Amino acid sequence: MLDFEIQRCTRHCAATERELAAGEEFYSVLEAEGGDVVRLDYCAGAWEGPPEGALGWWKSHMPLPNQNKMNWAPNDVMLDLLERLEGDLQKQDMRYVLALLLIRRRVVRFEEPELPSADNEVFVLYCPKKETTYRVPVVAPTAQRADEIQEELAKLLFADAA
Repeated sequence: MLDFEIQRCTRHCAATERELAAGEEFYSVLEAEGGDVVRLDYCAGAWEGPPEGALGWWKSHMPLPNQNKMNWAPNDVMLDLLERLEGDLQKQDMRYVLALLLIRRRVVRFEEPELPSADNEVFVLYCPKKETTYRVPVVAPTAQRADEIQEELAKLLFADAA
């Protein structure tokens, strides 16, 4: 089992070192550095896409000072969506992103990885609460698709999303 401690947003661009402004769009990337996983945040102007070998990346916005915090759907709802997406071949990239979210929230954890076949890698995840193992193909979305996934998951999983 692999267990990573992911740091919070630094609120500074890793490339320019300037502070990210409230409401500003930025990108975060996770990279392996030795035995650690390191998070780097980039302002949109400095983002050149995920570096080769990145473990994962996502786009976000710095919160506004008086912005109401959105509430996530319960973990069971997210797990149900993960299960329902298993059979939808058109949304395997969304399932992969959702799996990363569940890992980050510590709802599921990595188990021994399956040896990748010639063309695909598979995450093996375990949910202690449900005593269930999930096999999630690694299907990294394109930049455009990542935006679509983010919007769709927000509509599905945030209680206060429009």
